[in-house]
Amino acid sequence: MSLADTANTGTSFQNVPIIDLKNVRSPDVQERKKLADEIRDACVNVGFFYVKNHGVSEALTDGALQMAKEFFDLPTEKKMEVMASFVPMSWSMHLYRSLLLMQILNLKSPNFKGYSPLRSGNNDPAGDGDLQEGFEFGWEEPNPGGTATQGNADGVMAGANVWPTDIPGFRETVLKYYYAAVDLGKALFPIFALALNLPEDFFEDKTQHSAALMKLLHYPPQTGPIDGRVIGIVGRFACFTILWQEPGIQALQVLNSEKQWINAPPISGTLVINLGDQFARWTNDIFKSTVHRAINRSGVRRYSIPLFFGTDYAVKLEPIPSCVSPDTPPKYEVVTAGEYIKSRLRATYNH
Repeated sequence: MSLADTANTGTSFQNVPIIDLKNVRSPDVQERKKLADEIRDACVNVGFFYVKNHGVSEALTDGALQMAKEFFDLPTEKKMEVMASFVPMSWSMHLYRSLLLMQILNLKSPNFKGYSPLRSGNNDPAGDGDLQEGFEFGWEEPNPGGTATQGNADGVMAGANVWPTDIPGFRETVLKYYYAAVDLGKALFPIFALALNLPEDFFEDKTQHSAALMKLLHYPPQTGPIDGRVIGIVGRFACFTILWQEPGIQALQVLNSEKQWINAPPISGTLVINLGDQFARWTNDIFKSTVHRAINRSGVRRYSIPLFFGTDYAVKLEPIPSCVSPDTPPKYEVVTAGEYIKSRLRATYNH
């Protein structure tokens, strides 16, 4: 029987499960299959799960957090020096009218990497901009000389990263956490394959140059009324996201099928995994890409660090055979991962 015939279409969950990854690299295939069963259940019914024993050290996340705080504390004109090219000119003109600051818009990044100011993106059509500012970067291949070369040379996110020059050790520190998170993401793909009744190596040839983009995020304290709109929604364009949340600050919420917002607070020693639209399209919505948002009512500044993990840009998002049946035919037009990501980023940033 296919997954299409057995999947639970209801997602009226009341909490986000916690899954132990101690056997993610176990030599015992039966242990890996048990883990895959747990992950399948979370993917089908929630689209979110916490992971513990994930192998990413707290020292790495602490270092990345410190760099995020120092970057977002920089004067606006310094952050604008590494502004991503997607930021709409209308936003820039509205905020910066002097000739001097307009000269800063000689952007260093020819792609979506770099700094994104507060409200420069809009994931919710009913909103007036995302209540966050960010700094995004992707893969660099380290070499013995201590510098780095760019990995994948093509695709929608092609082009070198841009780095601030005013914070000593910024690039090296955030890349250490980035590499650890990418390593975790690569370990998860074989488990996802097992969860889909596929060979463990199914995704191997589709993730040779994965779109692995990390974003440092800063959420200022949010005031004013909150209605049913999705305020500060988080992007869902990849296969899955590996999310670190700042401890002690509740902000992340996940929407269940009863239209209830379920809190997903930071839990010590865990990371959050949430599925994205690529997996939803690939699995014909058997794996859920669940709507979620971040609302910072803490009264203090909040930081988080997501890694958006996708496939190679040229991979076609065709429905997996186990996820379709005569009663559940394919729902989506087949596109490449790169085409899909580019279309969603352009819609988000009006670019």
